Amino acid sequence: MLMKLMGDGDSYRIALMITALGTFFIAFFALKYFMRLLPKDQGRQFAVNGALSEGKPRGAGIVMITAFTLCAALFVPLDAELLIYLILVYAAMLTGFLDDAAEKPWGELKKGILDLIIAVGISANYIYHNGTEITVFGRSFEMPAAVFGILGIILVWASINVTNCSDGVDGLCGSLFCVSLYSFMAVSLSADFNLICVVMLVTAFAYLWFNCSPSRLLMGDAGSRAMGVFLAVCALKTQRPLLFIPFCIVLIIDGGLGLLKLSCRRFLGMKRFMENIRTPVHDHMRKNKGWSDTQVVFRFTIAQIVVSLAALYLFAK
Repeated sequence: MLMKLMGDGDSYRIALMITALGTFFIAFFALKYFMRLLPKDQGRQFAVNGALSEGKPRGAGIVMITAFTLCAALFVPLDAELLIYLILVYAAMLTGFLDDAAEKPWGELKKGILDLIIAVGISANYIYHNGTEITVFGRSFEMPAAVFGILGIILVWASINVTNCSDGVDGLCGSLFCVSLYSFMAVSLSADFNLICVVMLVTAFAYLWFNCSPSRLLMGDAGSRAMGVFLAVCALKTQRPLLFIPFCIVLIIDGGLGLLKLSCRRFLGMKRFMENIRTPVHDHMRKNKGWSDTQVVFRFTIAQIVVSLAALYLFAK
């Protein structure tokens, strides 16, 4: 039915409305009634305000991403490319959920290999269906497939990890994700991919209903890793992958500085690198600057909105 509705402008808007409303209610009630089945958080000993999370349902990403996948199948005309993206997003969710649920957390090597498999799949799927043309500052050119593939893998890996590292304050990761996703949607995308973005965006809204401070449930790695994969796919689908930097800049700074700090200390022997900056940055702002959780969420989200608007005006024409 929706495929028929997407034939002209008015019909497409009707399809968007049906998709948005249907997805929100499916995701909302799935989270509402299945949260009781989720494992309970034990609190994080070393995290700022980590004890406040103790006893809350965690791993809600499995419900959220399952609802997203089912709604995408229900409301979006899926071709082979979109179907593979859905499978890989779901795979990223499962790796996060199984890691969260494991008695002993998975090692970095195991998670790194799984990330690599997912990143290779995303990059190869994109190249096969879209080629390697990109646009930079209004100029389009073809990249060598090998170079594009490697850069695509790096993009997916970075997106997974910065999004995952930013999930530590009620409502923060979900809010930043929604702003970043909507920024990508404001760039020219295909009708079908825009529709699947609507499904993901509205699913995230349903999650934020329960995750706003004080939260009732936590997405865990199951949600943040899948969301990171989806943002990377969006960046690729714009054919302007460098837009990932301004559209996700707060996620990059918040989660990425921690990765940079760890890498420099571990691999370069810089033991005192960024010793006065607590990472993720949201913990620095709470512990060192005295910001409340609500201030962190609002100020980080406002910063991302401002940068996204500037980037849309300057670079996404």
